[in-house]
Amino acid sequence: MFKQLIFVWLSVAVAIAITAAIVPSVEIEGGLLPLLGVAVVFGFVNALIGPVLRLISLPLTVVTFGLFGLVINGALLAITAAITDSLNVGGFLAVIGAAILISIISGVLMFLGARLFATEASE
Repeated sequence: MFKQLIFVWLSVAVAIAITAAIVPSVEIEGGLLPLLGVAVVFGFVNALIGPVLRLISLPLTVVTFGLFGLVINGALLAITAAITDSLNVGGFLAVIGAAILISIISGVLMFLGARLFATEASE
């Protein structure tokens, strides 16, 4: 379980780093250690504030067929940027695009990691 937690943390950190390299207005200042800190804060924000925002915005998410979930993910990324000094994000569209990229990249990494841990458990 601890290995999986570390893997998820590193996957989110890699997703944030790749997103910062792709999206011009998203910047990580300070190198590797602040990046890992941003990944921890992003995880806490998603775990603590995310469910509340998703519950409050549920009617709007249903009406927009789930597209408002992208705005919620962007808001969580903007909250993370407000909490940490190491992450800078641009305007509304940049935050939404960055949130989409982070979701896609971390999802792919989690999928690969799940397959890795499944083969590890079967041996």
